[in-house]
Amino acid sequence: MDKALAKARVEKLTQDINHHNIAYHVQDKPEIEDYEYDMLMRELIELEETYPEFKLPNSPTQRVGGEVLDGFKEVVHNTQKLSLSNVFDEGDIRDFDNRARKALEEEVSYIVELKIDGLTVVLNYEAGIFVRGATRGNGIKGEDITSNLKTVKSIPLTLKEPLDIEVRGEVFIGKKEFEKLNAMREEMEEQVFANPRNAAAGSLRQLDAKITARRPLDIFVFNLEHIEEKKLRTHAEALEYLKSLGFKTSPYLIECNNAEEIIAQCDYWKDKRGELPFEIDGLVIKVNDLSQREVLGSTTKTPRWATAYKFPPEKKATKLVDIIIQVGRTGAMTPTAVLEPVRLAGSVVGRATLHNEDFIKEKDIRIGDMVIVQKAGDVIPEIVEVVKDKRMGNEIPYEMPKNCPVCGAESAREEGEAAIKCTNISCPAQLKRSLFHFVSRDAMNIEGLGPQIMTLLMDKGFIKDAADIYKLHEKKDEIMQIDRMGEKSVNNLLDAIEASKQNPLERLIFGLGIRMIGARASKLIANRFTNIDEFFAASFEDLITIPEIGDKMAASIITFFKQEQNRELIERLKIFGVNTNSHKKKQEEKAQFKGKTFVLTGALMSMSRDKAKEIIEGFGGKVSGSVSKKTNYVLAGEDAGSKLAKANEIGVEIINEEDFMKWINN
Repeated sequence: MDKALAKARVEKLTQDINHHNIAYHVQDKPEIEDYEYDMLMRELIELEETYPEFKLPNSPTQRVGGEVLDGFKEVVHNTQKLSLSNVFDEGDIRDFDNRARKALEEEVSYIVELKIDGLTVVLNYEAGIFVRGATRGNGIKGEDITSNLKTVKSIPLTLKEPLDIEVRGEVFIGKKEFEKLNAMREEMEEQVFANPRNAAAGSLRQLDAKITARRPLDIFVFNLEHIEEKKLRTHAEALEYLKSLGFKTSPYLIECNNAEEIIAQCDYWKDKRGELPFEIDGLVIKVNDLSQREVLGSTTKTPRWATAYKFPPEKKATKLVDIIIQVGRTGAMTPTAVLEPVRLAGSVVGRATLHNEDFIKEKDIRIGDMVIVQKAGDVIPEIVEVVKDKRMGNEIPYEMPKNCPVCGAESAREEGEAAIKCTNISCPAQLKRSLFHFVSRDAMNIEGLGPQIMTLLMDKGFIKDAADIYKLHEKKDEIMQIDRMGEKSVNNLLDAIEASKQNPLERLIFGLGIRMIGARASKLIANRFTNIDEFFAASFEDLITIPEIGDKMAASIITFFKQEQNRELIERLKIFGVNTNSHKKKQEEKAQFKGKTFVLTGALMSMSRDKAKEIIEGFGGKVSGSVSKKTNYVLAGEDAGSKLAKANEIGVEIINEEDFMKWINN
């Protein structure tokens, strides 16, 4: 494509995609289908990779995250970002109202809005372009988290007017999204988040923005901090104006004219908050008139024109009538309490997580007990304690099952682990998520076979395990009858499946989903054995001699291969032509970078950074996200940043792309 045409197309795609992001994520009014949106985004990514000089500062491709940071820079806020004082009852609310009226000596109205429980951030725009985002910090200084905030799809990268403006908002994770995130982390054996606020805060403080991009973050902008050459009279008017610019603003604003109306709103939301799709921990009460705010002013810590009403915690007693087991993707068997339904924090609760066997034993929880229940973070029902003085003597102690309740396979608990797990990879309860993992990018990398298509094919009965994927060519005509699965799409999918048969052994090992065996461990294993049969036959002693493979990982591998279903699956994959041989010898012949650590920075012209990483690792090297004294080389592309400066500072050897390619070609 001609450079002038490419530049114009990049500008048009950037404008269009940003428009569609606001329509979908802010206004909840999508204008195009997901597939059409994905095609626009793919085209922009390809153009930016080919012509990086045309990438705009408000490019929507930043939504997926950039390079890993060494740390967050400090930001000094333009004005002090005060925190709110708290009120807890009707008397406190009346006192707040009386103080405001006495100071103003005139009528006053308030805006009552929901107090979203997330992380406060400050967003800065110059000429309508998002240039900086920071945490509130201590109110004077915060942390620059611009790269992470750019991945939040409801934050506009471009405003509808070219303004210099500063706003304040609350980044949060919705209740359903939080439950899905924790379920996924539990299945992947990662520590779950205590509540949505912790999840949002932890996600925004990731040094790798790609991790942030995978978290379901959202935002409500709740205050206009500063704007050039624009006069607004009230807080409600300011929020309406921010909404017109493309911001997602605080929902459910209510105007109140006195303390009694405010108290009525507090009582209403105390009961109704459980019906909201996101977590709130109270209400914010603000003087509506902006000129009255100026008169009221602030203390050194809090504004006098606003306060926060905090909800009291709610706990209730109910009977535990049963304990059932739920099985996740990795086979984790999670006990769940079935309760006599009780209304709690605005919703009816009938179940509560019991986490694991140790939790049940520690609290001495028995079937038939009266228990005290609360919502952790006002979202997830949990049992706080057992009311032991109400025991009648017929309560039943609980024992975790020895076999999976879904497929009957043996369950196992490794020493030092809290979870008890089903050991059958083909267990129906974990099959769908296991298959999502099998075809994922870091595993077999079958493009076009995402969760939506996979679910459709499973529902049709075409796929019952991973080996069935390699029989789909026999069902081509039937697959083409599925909506949006035309001949071209199906051919592309079948080609991707066929190509995946030639993947290196480490991808297959990782795709099998062996507990505790990630991508790095899979590669180390593939480098040790010449084929999967050798891996299968390896003893515990053989496995622990592999670097970085410890006792628990080795025990997990042995347990996996003990299951007949898992061995049968591997045999079927071999029959269908999936590569089960290692490239061990070939890798040993080209280990020029063995023991060398590279850091990548800047834009590479002849390849993506993922491709450069693949090449380095293929030659035995390692790629790190930050420069240190252990770094051997920094591969620097165009517009290299702080990593290049640090490499120069500590004397790390710097190579350019041309020299790197000469090494590879030689």
